[in-house]
Amino acid sequence: MNKKDIFKTLIAQKQSEMPFSVIDRDVSLPIDGNEIVTIPGVRRCGKSTLMEITINRLLANGVRKENVLWIGFDDERIKYMAVEELDLILQAYREMYPATELKDVWMFFDELPLVKGWEYFVLRLFKGSCRHLYISGSNASTLSVEMKSALRGWPHEIEVWPLSFREFLRFKGIDADSHLEQDKARVQIAFDEYNRLGGMPEPTLMPILSEKYRKLQDYFDVMLLRDLVEHWQISKPQMVRYFLKRVMTTIASRLSVNAIFREIKASGRKVTKDDLYDWLVWAQSIYLVRKLDLYSRSVKSEISLPGKYYVSDVGLRSAVIPLQSDDDGKRLENTVYLELIRRKGHNEELSYFSESGECDFVVSEGDEVKRLIQATWDMSDAETRTRELAGLLEAAKATGCGDLTIITRDEEGEETHDGLTVRIVPICRFLLSK
Repeated sequence: MNKKDIFKTLIAQKQSEMPFSVIDRDVSLPIDGNEIVTIPGVRRCGKSTLMEITINRLLANGVRKENVLWIGFDDERIKYMAVEELDLILQAYREMYPATELKDVWMFFDELPLVKGWEYFVLRLFKGSCRHLYISGSNASTLSVEMKSALRGWPHEIEVWPLSFREFLRFKGIDADSHLEQDKARVQIAFDEYNRLGGMPEPTLMPILSEKYRKLQDYFDVMLLRDLVEHWQISKPQMVRYFLKRVMTTIASRLSVNAIFREIKASGRKVTKDDLYDWLVWAQSIYLVRKLDLYSRSVKSEISLPGKYYVSDVGLRSAVIPLQSDDDGKRLENTVYLELIRRKGHNEELSYFSESGECDFVVSEGDEVKRLIQATWDMSDAETRTRELAGLLEAAKATGCGDLTIITRDEEGEETHDGLTVRIVPICRFLLSK
């Protein structure tokens, strides 16, 4: 079967599945056209499903399924395509539907960045014939950066993350807004699972715990081997695995690449410090981890302290890192971080504060600090309570911000310190607030 016939098969097969049986997400893609919509995000977080949800909306609005073209570029039959062959997609579609103009076609290209040079095909297509283009990808360096460079700001980027807690409850069939006591208990139990196993959609729906872990381990292996080792042609896959696991161990803490380098060097294994820095950048490019910078009005101070790193999904970490005594608190902080990223306004920045004490999250817009947030599992211990309050109040004094919150697993209340009100909010209430 030649490539053009393969494309015809792929188009027809996807059309035969419409409308799709999918669970709605809270994030949505625009359907008013006249733009290129790029959909970056970590592998298996639901980017393809979000495009399927969008197609369902189009069908509900009267678009015919024959006017929808979908190609998934992770199909092994077209894995090693050259950019020159992408035009065969348009030829295949025209032969299938000769009476339909391409300007009336909604095109969905899933993992198109697997084809080198893809962005120039998209640019030509957008300028010449099609104004409804959706492109997903799992690598920021081949989606966000290259697309923005080629299209000079035209793309509308919608970053996708694993399930929020509200979406997680929807997948579990739990009413997030119920006031019944039994439902409140189910929500709390669901959070403990969410904080341990994360929000990857497919594992969320699996009934057996061992299968969830196995699926998450498979995700990690594919990210490691295909998205990092194969894509960047790394010759030391086991070293990369070890390094990534060390990074994931240190979530919610400052990461010292130098310390890991010295540790590896002392063990007799050969790796350069530049290797580690490259691997860290590339791990961010595939959305496996994400960096949180230090808040400071001084660029010099910001550079002098290492960043804190969080994983895109705590389930990936739980599947590959042995359980640690303080994991509940680390994962809770990671969960809060992901929720803050989802809610971040267009002009808002997220950072952390550190001087004598530390404040986990600083939400700012321009020169104004809008919110200060601490995240801790439990404050019943007097030393922990003193430390969390001290870091928060120090950040409030340094930034002039009076919106102060501490998020815990289940404590709730208000306290006044130095004339400032500190809200203590249970994690479930924070995650489900609108």
